[in-house]
Amino acid sequence: MSAWVLPDHIADVLPSEARHIEELRRGLLDTARGYGYELVMPPLVEHLESLLTGTGEALDLMTFKLVDQLSGRTLGLRADSTPQVARIDAHLLNRQGVARLSYCGPVVHTRIDRPLASREPLQFGAEIYGHAGLEADLEVVELARACLRHAGVHTLLLDLADVRVIDAVLASVQLDAEHTRQIHAALAGKDAAALQGLSQHLPERVRSDLCALPGLFGGIEVLAEARTRLAPSVALHTALDDLVWLASQAQGQGMNVSIDLADLRGYAYYTGMRFAVFAQDTQGAATELARGGRYDEVGAVFGRKRPAVGFSLDIKELVSAVAPRPLVAAIRAPWGMAPGLRRSVAALRAEGHTVVCVLPGHEHEVNEFHCDRELVADPAHADAWTVKSL
Repeated sequence: MSAWVLPDHIADVLPSEARHIEELRRGLLDTARGYGYELVMPPLVEHLESLLTGTGEALDLMTFKLVDQLSGRTLGLRADSTPQVARIDAHLLNRQGVARLSYCGPVVHTRIDRPLASREPLQFGAEIYGHAGLEADLEVVELARACLRHAGVHTLLLDLADVRVIDAVLASVQLDAEHTRQIHAALAGKDAAALQGLSQHLPERVRSDLCALPGLFGGIEVLAEARTRLAPSVALHTALDDLVWLASQAQGQGMNVSIDLADLRGYAYYTGMRFAVFAQDTQGAATELARGGRYDEVGAVFGRKRPAVGFSLDIKELVSAVAPRPLVAAIRAPWGMAPGLRRSVAALRAEGHTVVCVLPGHEHEVNEFHCDRELVADPAHADAWTVKSL
């Protein structure tokens, strides 16, 4: 095998795409900062139990494991930053009130969950700790919308679900963790046959409600349908009321809204509202760009259970879904040691211009940076240089 062949679903990022990724990274972090989110930088690798405790099997299967040569303990390469940020909130910040935190860094996955996905996403995310109300849920949805619009995505579909709906359906029965996991997996895959088999020994009403959930998807009217089709309970109606409010707020801000009450994709730490944001094209096709929700239990394993809600997205994937940004034109300059030339180049760069010095013998080579101006000697002043249009 050639030494330069990379592992499957791992790729180098070349200049034009890397520039676009970096511009988006800076813009997304600035957008989050504008909402009051503080930047944190969790480590890429840490002890496995810290990364995975309380997160469920899905994240465990996505995590690369290795042995620490210093301690002999098992380490993990992070596959998701949310548990790390929960640890930071619980142990390092230890604030009593609201904490708004953002992050951006690579994560690594052992496998892909869809064709053409990368196993090395560049994950950006934002999370609110310390507020259990709908206000925090809405702020996170609004921030996700603002980030995607900053990236150039303007027709957005918000897809809503809530884990509490499934919990309400199963509240009257006692199931072990494995049985519950299998039911969740069947719901996530909308596998009606598997649901029938998994629910055959459950009470008739529970079985009926479980099998109804995969069909409860569509527009906001699905929430009213769920009230009539599912067994009524305080927990169910609270979850549906919350979804109605969030959906109406999102629609008021110009987002299209869909509902999928069987959506259990993602990691097991979600405890309430879940959402995904899709870009819609003119033909109605949708591409998922961001995902998030409420996970009030995620900090419990670190000894400090706090209300929490947030979202994340993969900037590499986002770049592939939006139009490339125009490259700011640069200034071409000759290479030389004349003091005036060097001072002029330094001054232009200090002002924020890109100045490409052409090395001797390479005057006709193509460079990524389009140069629409040129630094030339000023004939009227010795050792002076001026910028002119090409």
